[in-house]
Amino acid sequence: KTEKEKEKEKEKQKEKEKEKDKDKPKEVFVINPAGNLYYNWLFIITLPVMYNWTMIIARACFEELQHTYLIYWMILDYTSDVIYLADMLVRTRTGYLEQGLVVKDEKLLRDRYVSTFQFRLDVLSMLPTDVFYFVLGLDYPEIRLNKLLRIGRMMEFFTKTETKTNYPNIFRIGNLIMYILIIIHWNACFYFSFSKSIGFGADDWVYPALDDPDEPDFGLPMRKYAFSLYWSTLTLTTIGETPPPALDSEFLFHVVDFLVGVLIFATIVGNIATMISNMNAAQAQFQARIDNIKQYMQVRKVSKELEERVIKWFDYLWNNGKAQDEREVLRYLPDKLKAEIAIQVHMETLKKVRIFADCEAGLLIELVLKLRPQVFSPGDYICKKGDIGREMYIIKDGKLAVVADDGVTQFVVLGSGSYFGEISILNIKGSKAGNRRTANIRSVGYSDLFCLSKDDLMESLTEYPDAKGMLEDKGRQILMKDGLIELDPAKILPEAQELEEKVNKLYNTMELMQSKLKKILGNYKNADKALRCRITDLEKMVSGCGVESEIIMKHSFKGHIGS
Repeated sequence: KTEKEKEKEKEKQKEKEKEKDKDKPKEVFVINPAGNLYYNWLFIITLPVMYNWTMIIARACFEELQHTYLIYWMILDYTSDVIYLADMLVRTRTGYLEQGLVVKDEKLLRDRYVSTFQFRLDVLSMLPTDVFYFVLGLDYPEIRLNKLLRIGRMMEFFTKTETKTNYPNIFRIGNLIMYILIIIHWNACFYFSFSKSIGFGADDWVYPALDDPDEPDFGLPMRKYAFSLYWSTLTLTTIGETPPPALDSEFLFHVVDFLVGVLIFATIVGNIATMISNMNAAQAQFQARIDNIKQYMQVRKVSKELEERVIKWFDYLWNNGKAQDEREVLRYLPDKLKAEIAIQVHMETLKKVRIFADCEAGLLIELVLKLRPQVFSPGDYICKKGDIGREMYIIKDGKLAVVADDGVTQFVVLGSGSYFGEISILNIKGSKAGNRRTANIRSVGYSDLFCLSKDDLMESLTEYPDAKGMLEDKGRQILMKDGLIELDPAKILPEAQELEEKVNKLYNTMELMQSKLKKILGNYKNADKALRCRITDLEKMVSGCGVESEIIMKHSFKGHIGS
């Protein structure tokens, strides 16, 4: 090929690459709806929404409030409009999940937002209704009521906050109290405006006259709102200690207020009662457990001393936040998240054990998931000398004492981070103690321990055979250092011979069982074959009898016709 042809081919390739780049979806900066940036923006947009929901109705009903601070209201109004407009832009940049991935295509994000019902509400909330100020004047802030349509953003912020906070029940109660105050606030504004339309002081039910020389304070702006708020609270809470209505319109307003109060407040108060009961649900469940234990101890006539120890143990669990079962709490999580939580909570504790210090990460994760928390009361024995060692323990909190057989003399005190029993669960050959405990260990006060059972360790080691050998070598070194392993082969040999004899016996038993099983299987096959032959013969006999009976019936039928 000539140089010109090569240059043309390069130009064609460049053009194709440019066309491919054009066809690629345009990716833009996307806000993750589960991230902190999106949550912080929800907080920002919530502020103007709450401002509009509280102040527009107040300015519309209390004219002095609108006139006195008009400049400030204008600044706040148009600042909230700018935030509303920015919120629409944020919505076009808010990602969503598709097949588990965040969509970043600008066109898809925009089209999805435009197709939602929320987009229509956002457009309605941004309609320039302020132009009516030029027609009606600045005394009608109610023309901005379309700004209330952004309440969905405030609700979304509250929902996310309820999920994020560590005190969801308290937040829910505070949220409901806020709704109650907003309803009372709106009703107070309606009451004052309704009184104005009838005439202040026209009767006892409406707001008192503003120019009454005996009560000059009723003309003050603060008194107007405070009295209206007081009246609204009494009415909506159905206390009803207000003057009776005089006009038909007043009766109707009062009835509507009572109905709203009964329906809304009954719902809200019911929700608050449910929340309070949910807050106490854990305590009630724990108390029921204690009551069952008490009843059992009374029926079984347990001594008072032991009963007091049991009750004190329960009190310790509740007062120190240890009443929850960790496995029950975490059972709804997937295994990966459960493992990550266990690693963060227990991994450093497990690494303190010498024999596990150099183990591979996979084995440590397996063991971390099998650690079980246990709480011991003052004076409880964790283990006694001569007991079979089926668990090892790691001290999380508290103090344990290694004591003599009398239970009083203390040799050493173990503190947080100490561990014991790791050798006994490995069952190392040649150990002088075997798998027996070599000391008495007693809890000095309340002690929080992590327990790892021998069965759980062996189950984990089946997947890590190399780690098993390494752990046994480490355990053997520790025993040699402490002089607790038998180095004389003559003394170790009987143990090996005994183990070999057990294996041989087991092997012989298996062979005997196999031979018996073969005999049983052969007898079954012979019996099955004989039974099949008998069934076949029986079927032939039945079919032969059926043919003969059919022939006899035919002959008898013909004879009957002939006669």
